[in-house]
Amino acid sequence: MAKKSAAPAVVERPLLGRVSNHLKMGVVGLPNVGKSTLFNLLTKLSVPAENFPFCTIDPTKARVLVPDERWDWLCDLYKPKSKVQAFLEIVDIAGLVKGASEGQGLGNAFLSHIAAVDAIFHVTRVFEDDDVTHVEGDVNPVRDLEIIHNELLLKDIENVKNRIEPLRRLAKGDKNKAFELSVLEKVLAFMNDEKRDVRLGDWNAKEVEIINPLCLLTAKPVIYLVNMSEDDFLKQKNKWLAKIKEWVEKRAKDPVIPLSAAFENKISAMNDEEANAYCAEKKVKSMLPRVIKQGYSTLHLISFFTCGADEVRAWTCHSGSKAPQAAGVIHGDFEKYFISADIFKYSDLKELGSENAVKAAGKLSQKGKDYVVEDGDIVFFKHNAGGAKK
Repeated sequence: MAKKSAAPAVVERPLLGRVSNHLKMGVVGLPNVGKSTLFNLLTKLSVPAENFPFCTIDPTKARVLVPDERWDWLCDLYKPKSKVQAFLEIVDIAGLVKGASEGQGLGNAFLSHIAAVDAIFHVTRVFEDDDVTHVEGDVNPVRDLEIIHNELLLKDIENVKNRIEPLRRLAKGDKNKAFELSVLEKVLAFMNDEKRDVRLGDWNAKEVEIINPLCLLTAKPVIYLVNMSEDDFLKQKNKWLAKIKEWVEKRAKDPVIPLSAAFENKISAMNDEEANAYCAEKKVKSMLPRVIKQGYSTLHLISFFTCGADEVRAWTCHSGSKAPQAAGVIHGDFEKYFISADIFKYSDLKELGSENAVKAAGKLSQKGKDYVVEDGDIVFFKHNAGGAKK
């Protein structure tokens, strides 16, 4: 009997950007589109959100709790003394304007703030309001998206050009520098000739090693947040929505989330009962949990849980992390002195109802250092930190 041919191995595309458990989202857009208002709502902090350009000059950072129904359920089950959710770090960045890549509107400083984050919430405005001036004179979100896109692209082009010139001299007789030069020239042509974001290129692993240290602005993933009026949000209609989605889909399949800062502001001033009743009456719900979850996912972050009577905690690690690296999120010594990990799945625990039932069903397994932690794993790490197995 003929042997079955092996299935082709799945080759994972190398990731642009940092591989870390501590990644940040940046809130970006033109002035007066609702960035800081949205940031305030997400974080429940009071950063300036007045109606004039550049009111946010220094980026404001905050940690936002990540909504997770699994964590809620685990807390109900274990009834722990301490409950700790996962969080997403968000940075509020001042508004960019046309010409930012050349220094307009404090552009160089703001662009450097974008370089320091790992992915972007790009806020664009579709609401009309005579009391909130638009820096370009009128509401046209497609034009606004183009402005931000072009400014980020122009800054990246300038960055790569500045690195290419000195590299030409160093590349003579140096194979490594010659390869680095070839990659940068390829990246420059991709941006210059095709006018495309670096994140949309098909780069191999060796090329990504050259690209990542550049911290290019257009290498960062993007989530588009469309800020509507409350009336439009309640109707789920706006003349610009289809045009925005068309603009985004021509470039990439990035997430587009319509929301209303005005609506979110209104329900945030209500107590939970009033807010739930209002949302039920209007047949809508807050979009902020979706925004936070999408940011967490876009950064390739996942959650694993440690559970017991003392504490239920959601820990954050990067997708693809092996068990020792996940243990290191809890304490560096746990990674250094890692022995093994007892693992069971949240879905199994929820179905069976208790740890004892999970064990009786043979659903608990012991994993070694090569195990890749999965989203929703419930973990007990065994290690020899401090000289004793724990």
